[in-house]
Amino acid sequence: MKEVLFRNWHVMRFFRLAFAGFLFYQAYVSKEWFFIAFGFFFLFQALFNFGCGANGCKIPNKK
Repeated sequence: MKEVLFRNWHVMRFFRLAFAGFLFYQAYVSKEWFFIAFGFFFLFQALFNFGCGANGCKIPNKK
């Protein structure tokens, strides 16, 4: 679990994390609370490296 969270950080993961923060901020400022659900979606993708792009969909080749 620690390996997934702390290794292989790339630009797309940082972008997803920043976008999640932006959505949380927008939810707070605009009082449109459904933005929180989208923020959690991108936060989950950033923390656990899910989603396609930047080798997120790559199947590991273990021999």
